[in-house]
Amino acid sequence: MGNKLGILTKGIIKENPVLILLLGTCPTLATTSSAINGLGMGVSATAVLICSNIVISLLRNIIPDKVRIPCYIVVIAGFVTVVQFILQAYVPSLYESLGLFIPLIVVNCIILGRAEMFASKNSVFDSALDGMGMGIGFTLALGVMGLIREIIGAGTFFGLPICDFLTENPCMIIALAPGGFFVYACMIAAINYFTNGKAIKKKEFGCAGCAMAAICQQEKCVKELDGEGANA
Repeated sequence: MGNKLGILTKGIIKENPVLILLLGTCPTLATTSSAINGLGMGVSATAVLICSNIVISLLRNIIPDKVRIPCYIVVIAGFVTVVQFILQAYVPSLYESLGLFIPLIVVNCIILGRAEMFASKNSVFDSALDGMGMGIGFTLALGVMGLIREIIGAGTFFGLPICDFLTENPCMIIALAPGGFFVYACMIAAINYFTNGKAIKKKEFGCAGCAMAAICQQEKCVKELDGEGANA
């Protein structure tokens, strides 16, 4: 039971995909101009992550190794299309706000990375827990970042005015691209500070510590992984 709980919770803080592993930075910066957009993007990616992890875990012994990445992408793209249609039908305003970043979930390195590193090697239940944990961590990071940028940059809280001073004197740059980089950097620094650097220091930044190392074709990654296999 403790192991299952660890799989679920590691993606929230210990291996948060945005704040610790530094994955998915493009949608993080682009869709967090408001809290609603950040949460919408997070929930959409979480749904795709859970469903794709389950299906890939079910098919892990059937998919040939040489074509596993194209197969993973097809599975992910199918669920992204379903999510896109649901948003378009039931939340059209959010669908319009997120725009191109909904179909771009297909190439989100968090989803493909978890498919390759976890779902293809573990049971269906564990893969579902892993997808849920990573998705919650991703959603929380985007939601908090979007909320900070919305409050400072627009003076609103989920679209509602907070006070006259903030509404009439917003710091507009926080709602723009430079503000996204600034808030993102501050959040990473805060995590590093409150964990006394342990969250960052525990991660290896070489090829072996990269979530995408197993599917990377760069010569450096191939040599490093081959060396590890030989040493084992």
